[in-house]
Amino acid sequence: MRLRVFTEPQQGASYETLLAVAGCAEEEGFDAFFRSDHYLKMGNVDGLPGPTDAWVTLAGLARDTTRIRLGTLLTAATFRLPGPLAIAVAQVDAMSGGRVELGLGAGWFEAEHRAYGVPFPSTGERFARLEEQLAVITGLWSTPQGSTFEYSGSHYRLSESPALPKPVQRPHPPIIVGGGGPTRTPRLAARYADEYNTPFLGPSDAAAQFGRVRQACEAVGRDPSTLRLSSAVVVCCGSDEAEIRRRAKAIGREVAELRTNGACGDPAEVAGRLAEWRDAGASTVYLQVLDLSDLDHLRLIGREVAPLVG
Repeated sequence: MRLRVFTEPQQGASYETLLAVAGCAEEEGFDAFFRSDHYLKMGNVDGLPGPTDAWVTLAGLARDTTRIRLGTLLTAATFRLPGPLAIAVAQVDAMSGGRVELGLGAGWFEAEHRAYGVPFPSTGERFARLEEQLAVITGLWSTPQGSTFEYSGSHYRLSESPALPKPVQRPHPPIIVGGGGPTRTPRLAARYADEYNTPFLGPSDAAAQFGRVRQACEAVGRDPSTLRLSSAVVVCCGSDEAEIRRRAKAIGREVAELRTNGACGDPAEVAGRLAEWRDAGASTVYLQVLDLSDLDHLRLIGREVAPLVG
């Protein structure tokens, strides 16, 4: 099982903080560093120094790390036009030497759109735009060099695009589609994604959703085994109960709730809990790390949990 670090910088993190977390994750052998794509804090936190842009952050990390993979879970389709996004991701892929992955979603947090003047269409329109963005981005990246790309949709139209630059990874950086919807999300994942992610679903619910995605693959003639399956899970690990309680308190959560809804406990307990998602079908788990100042938490997971689930 691949273990990846997943951060929520909108809750409060400077670039220097994110670099420290990414650097520690790289040193401890985690497979990837991912971040959310949000412009507004959630809950009772100050969110200081303020939001950071996901792809600006990843561009910096592309140059400041050497091995670890980098990506978003998930970039909001409402924030960016698909053509410029394809250019930005291809550039960061080149800057990283081919270590980038693009998680792309419809966008859901209306308050951040109001706060920063970003249009927030209806749910139906957001999903329609997401589908067109996936078609445009994969089309641009897949167009042979020297040819042009054309696209005419309801929301985006491209004419005589040179479809440049090309990403380093071929045919393109891995694309992740995630969500818990029973129909539209599995269909989009089956058609466009290299990986499908369940965000914070328990093992049994994740297993059911994975089944829907496999069915969607079969419906379009795709071998379901070609689509990697993953889950996002909040983690709280400690060497003993006192450390577990301290880390739960630091993120404003209760230990009992975390044990029910996430991966919480000592290293053996966390490893056993992660195995439940593996048994549900996930080959990758994104560990949501909420206290970005606690690098010892990452070191404990990397050194004592990872060997038990690898």
